[in-house]
Amino acid sequence: MTGIIEQLEDSRERARMGGGQKRIDAQHAKGKLTARERINLLLDDGSFEEWDMFKEHRCHDFGMQDNIIPGDGVVIGYGRIHGRPVFVFSQDFTVLGGSLSETHAEKICKVMDQAMRNGVPIIGINDSGGARIQEGVASLGGYAEVFQRNAMASGVVPQISLIMGPCAGGAVYSPAITDFIFMVEGSSYMFVTGPDVVKTVTHETVTHEELGGASTHTRQSGVAHKSYSDDVSALMGVRALMAYLPQSNREEPPRLETSDPVDRPAPALGRIIPANPNAPYDMKEIIGHIIDEDSFFEIHPDYAANIITGFAHIDGRPVAVIANQPMVLAGCLDINSSRKAARFVRFADAFNIPILTLVDVPGFMPGTAQENGGIISHGAKLLYAYSEATVPKVTVIVRKAYGGAYDVMASKHLRGDVNYAWPSAEIAVMGPEGAARIIFRSDADDPEALAQRTEEYRQKFANPFVAASRGFIDDVIMPQNTRRRVARAFTLLEGKELENPWRKHDNLPL
Repeated sequence: MTGIIEQLEDSRERARMGGGQKRIDAQHAKGKLTARERINLLLDDGSFEEWDMFKEHRCHDFGMQDNIIPGDGVVIGYGRIHGRPVFVFSQDFTVLGGSLSETHAEKICKVMDQAMRNGVPIIGINDSGGARIQEGVASLGGYAEVFQRNAMASGVVPQISLIMGPCAGGAVYSPAITDFIFMVEGSSYMFVTGPDVVKTVTHETVTHEELGGASTHTRQSGVAHKSYSDDVSALMGVRALMAYLPQSNREEPPRLETSDPVDRPAPALGRIIPANPNAPYDMKEIIGHIIDEDSFFEIHPDYAANIITGFAHIDGRPVAVIANQPMVLAGCLDINSSRKAARFVRFADAFNIPILTLVDVPGFMPGTAQENGGIISHGAKLLYAYSEATVPKVTVIVRKAYGGAYDVMASKHLRGDVNYAWPSAEIAVMGPEGAARIIFRSDADDPEALAQRTEEYRQKFANPFVAASRGFIDDVIMPQNTRRRVARAFTLLEGKELENPWRKHDNLPL
């Protein structure tokens, strides 16, 4: 028995060392943590239970029979975050570059299957050189097995991806299916084809960072949701995110105790909207006064900044916040902002997170670039997401709600449950001057007459009362009371029951 125990401890120690001290030192020299160090920081202290520590690859080609390391380049298991269980896998770059083999994939699939069966989130830490070339199609098949499980888990359990090193080729498609992707600046990158292939095929010279670094994917492509300066910050970011998410689609999100009074007045809200209806202001100020203090966790902060998406707490209750941002493109909806918000709405709806929408939108972005890029179908994604959502939806129109964008932004017509407007709200087909030029074409060349007609239209529609008279607005509320009124609305809607018609699946305008 003593010999077996000693053999067990020796095997455990060999597995824990991964590719050996030299490769561990090289990982640290790059500013990167090892696979197990990352897991230990991510999970509650002492909660990690590792599986398949001794699993080895079965390849005997190209000398691989002499390069066998227990664990085969990925650490899997389960633990807890904020006391709640999660499954996790962490690729180990010190072992054969973290390359994915058939058995490596089997380990990842094991925890994904368990996450689905038990209704528990799955967190993947990606740091891999890609498919293990020596195994050929077996490694490609392993990727496909992972992709299939990502697709089946979508909308069932939360899936979070951390990109903490290379993630290239087919490997990128697993994170792409997951709900959120966090990257590390300077040490992580994602791309389908690397710089060498790009140069050969298109003759472009580009660096890894330019092609697929954190800045590229959080600011330009929108593939990644947040970036962090180092491994530790990224791991803490995931821990913060988990405080807003339920374990699965069968559960409600966790409610927290808060010392921030739900009836706290916010007189500053009455001073944020400028007197000039075309002047910008920061919508994040409004969000900050409505939600529980310091509870906003923004998603996609650097991408399509003309719309704001993020999680927050109101009276301790997690909510998904979607808000137009007048500081960027006047808050217009364009292709990127529509895609960004639509996916966020669909995530919130899939996981029973109520939606708060703050509206100040002058319409959809005009121009040939938008039309040629498919603003019609992309804008329809946001319309579709709001239409399909069955979770509680509370909407506050704080200033402009013009044209089709009024409809799209969680209007009463898209089954908005409680729709409020501030006295500063303007709900109309378009802005007063543009409307006057169309309705009163004969006065278009007469500045004095046009000004009079513009004012006439403004008096008619540059307020919330026409919409309220038709029941499209449930109440016109004072800005300083918004937090209290919104919190009460969400409390009312806790027992909401609404089901969409049965279907195999929807046909979102992709």
